[in-house]
Amino acid sequence: MQNVINALRVLEEVAARQPIGVGELARGLGLPKSTVQRSLKTLHEAGWIRPAGGEVTRWQVTSKALQVARRTELGLRDAAVPVMEELRQRTGETVHLMVPEGDAVVLIERLETDKPLRIVLPLGIRLPLHASANGKAVLAHLDRPLAELPGYTGTTITDPAALRAELAAVLERGYADNRGEWRSDIAAVAAAIVGPAGPVASLSVSTPASRMPEDVRAEYGKLVTRAARTLAETLN
Repeated sequence: MQNVINALRVLEEVAARQPIGVGELARGLGLPKSTVQRSLKTLHEAGWIRPAGGEVTRWQVTSKALQVARRTELGLRDAAVPVMEELRQRTGETVHLMVPEGDAVVLIERLETDKPLRIVLPLGIRLPLHASANGKAVLAHLDRPLAELPGYTGTTITDPAALRAELAAVLERGYADNRGEWRSDIAAVAAAIVGPAGPVASLSVSTPASRMPEDVRAEYGKLVTRAARTLAETLN
């Protein structure tokens, strides 16, 4: 079992820092070089990584890893779109589906509002975990050290103790909110889609800040929480 865990850790590190050599991997993971080399050999034979070239062998992921990720993402999208459409109809606002990736959440699907004043985020955009509703919804379900919290606006939570208190509140009420913490003109509420191994995605309702007073925020928060639970049940 430990060999499998080591190989998966090596694969994740290669994906995050590619192209990367054995020495860098060993230092980054705190593993002996011999252990890393065995994991690299296994991953290479299985088709997950390949040499990136150069005088010293450095490694990068192959399209196999990307294909698996794409199939997983498409399955999530297929299940999410009907739930997102119902949420959009009930709120009349833009609905986002995001997945966690490292220290961020990535937008993989959106259904936009019909209202002329709207917030348009491009697919693939990365939002910080600590400064977005989607990010905080995910972060509340993760056991991570809270450090290096950059500020984006005057309302970004940059104090680790304050963020811990905020994440505890997220778990209690079931949804996270964004009060202009990433961009001052955006407000949002979001809830995590939680699987057996933790959060796999998050759903949000996003509006211009002027369209989310406190009573609307609470109403949308309940709706997005129910939608996320429905999607989680579908996936699990």
